Amino acid sequence: MATAAEAVLNDDIGAQAEPKPKYWETPMGKKVVIGGAVALAMAVVAAIWLWSSAPEYKVLFSNFSDRDGGAITASLDQMGVKYKFSEGGTAILIPAEQVPSVRLKLASQGLPRAGNVGFELLENQKLGTSQFVEQVNYQRSLEGELANSIQAVSAVSSARVHLALPKPSVFVREQQKPTASVLLNLQPGRALDQAQVSAIVHLVASSVPELTPSNVTVVDQNGTLLSDTSAKGGKQLDPNQLKYVEALQANIVKQVESMIAPIVGQNNVRAEATAEVDFAQVDTAAEMYKPNSPPEPQAIRSQQTSESTGPGSQNPSGVPGALSNQPPGVATAPIDGAAPAAAQQAQSTAPSTKNATTNYEVDKTVRFEQKPMGGIKRLTVGVVVNYRRSTDPKTGKIVVKPLTAAEVAQINELVKQAMGYNQARGDTLNVANAPFDGVDKPAEEALDWWKDPNNLPLAKDVAKYVFIVLVLLFLWYRILRPIMKPVMKKFDEAVEMPPEPEPEEPEPEPEPDYEEEARVAREAEEQKKVIVYKSNLEMAKTLAQNDPRIVANVIKEWLGAE
Repeated sequence: MATAAEAVLNDDIGAQAEPKPKYWETPMGKKVVIGGAVALAMAVVAAIWLWSSAPEYKVLFSNFSDRDGGAITASLDQMGVKYKFSEGGTAILIPAEQVPSVRLKLASQGLPRAGNVGFELLENQKLGTSQFVEQVNYQRSLEGELANSIQAVSAVSSARVHLALPKPSVFVREQQKPTASVLLNLQPGRALDQAQVSAIVHLVASSVPELTPSNVTVVDQNGTLLSDTSAKGGKQLDPNQLKYVEALQANIVKQVESMIAPIVGQNNVRAEATAEVDFAQVDTAAEMYKPNSPPEPQAIRSQQTSESTGPGSQNPSGVPGALSNQPPGVATAPIDGAAPAAAQQAQSTAPSTKNATTNYEVDKTVRFEQKPMGGIKRLTVGVVVNYRRSTDPKTGKIVVKPLTAAEVAQINELVKQAMGYNQARGDTLNVANAPFDGVDKPAEEALDWWKDPNNLPLAKDVAKYVFIVLVLLFLWYRILRPIMKPVMKKFDEAVEMPPEPEPEEPEPEPEPDYEEEARVAREAEEQKKVIVYKSNLEMAKTLAQNDPRIVANVIKEWLGAE
């Protein structure tokens, strides 16, 4: 009876002493907790991987009209391309690696149209359209094509072109020239130089018949007149001419420095050049007459001389009549010596004439001269050469010495040859020898790598990957490793168990000692009972302290049973 009561007490005490385990302490609960922790860790790792490998979005199009925006987003939805808006909805962003291909696909669809219609407007002409409508559609198409062409300039965001095309007239006096107006919307922070404005003006003028560049007006979004033709009077240099002058001066400087640098060192010579260029195109036609007088030889063109002396040698003259037509009288011999003297006196007093006409060649020079534009009128070159620097072998210090007069003269001659010096043209050259400031100073130290702004993108990437590694380490040491530790321990124990020894031939067993075995068994049984009794006694004490009712009920059952 006592033995049965003790067994009941032991069962009640064991049932009450062992508290009910919680759900996560049960085998099934542990599996669920481990699975949830593993799933959570995998979710965190996946989120980190998605965050680190998220595509970089870049601008596909910006500053587009609402109509173009709707057409672009519809096309992106059809192509399955992810996109998002930024900058207040004025820009469409897509993954960076898809920007080139998507732009080409949208361009094949004619997007974005930017509100300008080209010659595709004429493809939908209806039958029976009036001539006026055809002319208006043609003008709209031409304006749209010109605007699209102007928008190809990198600094131009959008453009609008207005053409004023007068009607043709059969009367010459009533004919009018066409005009054009261009409104440009420039990119933020961008500007057009005069060469680009001139290019746009000539582009529009060349696209419309009988349209001259002077009748094209270009205005930007701020209302600034870019194509100001009022100041063009032939006295201002064209941008191309300015570039030509700059290139000419740079070429002279390069030639001078490349000639002198091998003598004095690469960084020991500085040169500057100023060129006066004549861009006037002159055609000269001259006709000059010089006096034809000694000592130069005279050139006779023609000469005529006529001479007459005495009346006998003269032809009949006078009033026509009987007296003038009479033959001469009979010649008579002189009677005395006075007759020859009288004849000589009469001959000497007779009238005589002499005429001479000489025509000389006129000295005439005709010269035609054509001077090409871009000729050099004058060159001014200045050259500065640094002092010669050498290292003293004894002290190791840098010694600075000026160049000798012979060296300066040699450099002067070399510079003249390099620049194309012409004294008759009025060219000037000045070569100076002076010490350069800062040549001997040590070079500036490079910035530390953490201060260099060029390393900022690399630092961001490194920081991102370091953060990912730290998160993964935290998950492993704080979540996964504590959960997986018991499982890994059992696995390690299973792995580290020594292999079973190979069976050996059984040795002959000695004869068993039955008395000794019985004694050992009895001692073990008694020791086990003592251990169980002590354990039950401790549990009973604990149970009596925690819940005395159970002990009282057990004692009542004992008394009732007795």
